[in-house]
Amino acid sequence: MSETTLLAVNGTLMRGLKLNPNMLAAGGRFVREDQTDAYYRIWSVNDDHPGMMRVGEGGTSVALEIWELPMASFASLLLSEPAGLCIGKLQLRDGQQVLGVLAEPWRVEGQTEITRFGGWRAYVDQLSRASTEATFRI
Repeated sequence: MSETTLLAVNGTLMRGLKLNPNMLAAGGRFVREDQTDAYYRIWSVNDDHPGMMRVGEGGTSVALEIWELPMASFASLLLSEPAGLCIGKLQLRDGQQVLGVLAEPWRVEGQTEITRFGGWRAYVDQLSRASTEATFRI
């Protein structure tokens, strides 16, 4: 059995974002940026974190990061994730499958779909720009 695994993350565990210190504390090592294949939808959960699900149609390719994580710290990292997020197999655009963070259906019910942004970072950047523009209009 391998002592490490690859983990695809699409939200606050990514570099420079709110929960990235949890990834680093678990011994995560950034490998590369990547994208899913075109069968995923993504929601903003209260503008706090994303929830992503694989769908049969109406999806898009979602930007994410691939991290190498020691198996010994895998469970502790998952325990620090918000409720309603889980681990499943993600299909990358090149056909490779890796473990990744997905949302349970109940977690995204009634939440804002952000699929059109293609990822959490693009959505958060748009929120930041909108906030800055609103400040300048006051």
